[in-house]
Parts: sequence; C-alpha cells; structure tokens
Amino acid sequence: MSGMAELSQRFTRLKEISGIMTAMKSLSLAETHKLTRFIGHQRRMLANIETAAADFLHFFPVANTVETQPTILLLIGSERGFCGNFNERVLAAHEDLPQWERAPMLLLVGHRLGTKLEAHPKVIARLEGSTVTEDVPTVLNRLMDALHTASRQLSTDGAALYSLAHDSYGEPTLKRLLPLAPPPSLHLSYPPRLQLPPPEFFAELLDQYLLAMLYGLLYESLAAENRQRLAHMEQALDRLDETVAHLAVKRNALRQEKIVEEIEVILSSGQAFAAER
Repeated sequence: MSGMAELSQRFTRLKEISGIMTAMKSLSLAETHKLTRFIGHQRRMLANIETAAADFLHFFPVANTVETQPTILLLIGSERGFCGNFNERVLAAHEDLPQWERAPMLLLVGHRLGTKLEAHPKVIARLEGSTVTEDVPTVLNRLMDALHTASRQLSTDGAALYSLAHDSYGEPTLKRLLPLAPPPSLHLSYPPRLQLPPPEFFAELLDQYLLAMLYGLLYESLAAENRQRLAHMEQALDRLDETVAHLAVKRNALRQEKIVEEIEVILSSGQAFAAER
C-alpha cells in the first residue's frame, strides 16, 4: 500500500474517532446537567431528614456507639473508563487515611475500581456502578442489600459506616454515614408527635436518612466522574485535532507531489513524442 493510501486511511480513521469522542463528550455534558438538578433535590431532602432527626434526638436521645462498632468503608469509583485518574484518586485518598480508618471492611462500587482491589483481603462485596443517572436506583438497591447482608454477618447490632467518594467539588472525601450525626437541634419546647414508638420511629427515620445519603453520594460521584470524563475528552480532542490537522497538511503535500510527478511524466512523454516526429 502506498504512503498516500496509508495516510488517507489514517486520516479517515482519526476523523471517525473524533466523531465518537465528540458524541461521548456531549453525553457526559448532558449527564452533568441532569445530575446537577438531581443533586439539588437530594440535598434539600437530606436537609429535611436531618432536621427531623435532630428534633427527635433532642427529646429521645440514642446512644452513639461508633467507637465500639465494627466499621465498613464504602468506596465509590467508576463503572466505565475514559475518566482519567478518577479511580486512582479514590485509592490514593484511601491509602492516605489513618491506619484505623484504612483497617475496616471495604465495600466497593464501580467495576473499574473493583478490578484495582481484586485481591484485597478486606473487600466484602464488589458492586457494579452507575453509567447514567437512571442506573442510580438499581445500584442503590444492590448497595442496600449488600449492607444488610454485611450487618447480618456481624456479631453486633450494627456497624459504623463511612464513605470515600468524589464530592461535588471533585475531591475524594471521607464521610461518616452511620451512626447518624445530625446538626444541632433548634431546641423546640415540645417533643414531636409520633405515630410510632420512638425506637421504631428512629429505625424508620434511619433507613430514610441512609437512603438519602447514599443517593447523594452516588449522584455526586457520577457527576464528578462525568465532569472528569468531559475534561479528559476535551484534552484528547484537542490533541486529536492537532494530529488531524498535521495529517491534512502532510496529505496535501503528498497530493501535490503526486500531481507534480504526473505533470512531469506528461511533459516528458510530450517531449519524447515530439523528438520522434
């Protein structure tokens, strides 16, 4: 195959790749806008639940036993690639934690993250992560099942639960999820009216709180992943555009050389024909 043909094939292939990457960039941008709306709703819901919990605990205190409970650390990474060092930053943040925080059982969300800790002895479950916003409820159901299974396997009433995931600023952040640590109460004069016994009410409230927290974590992590993928795609497209432009110049130069060669052949043929006559 001639150099011109090879150059043309590569040029066409890179243009196709550019189209695919542009589509991926557009999808990431659309997901980011959609997740921003979801995150806003989720934060307002969580704030309402935390306010209700603070009022309840002001009148019905619950012992905080985080120091004596076994601990599960939830690590949230990505299900797909093309997002730069997204998962590596989660792992680096985990390694930077104090020893007591790195020691607990690990629960992983995201295939790409799970493969990086495939042989880790403290991993109790590896779950598929979200690829789009609509996947989050399914992932959350699997996550809740895994947490309930882990709790049943423990010899105590429950476990302290922490998370390490990208926050809304794109930074891997450690958060304590359980035991519940609500904001200070407004110190209302009268206790809330409950339709359930306090222990039963608190158990139901705790479930709603945990669901809201996990929803928020999954949404924010997926949003940070898409923002990083968007930036990664933009950088790659810039480099690709430079390569395509360089190939276009080179292809045009080769085409001009071929044209010049053809003209020289025609002129030579004409001169030979004239000499024969």
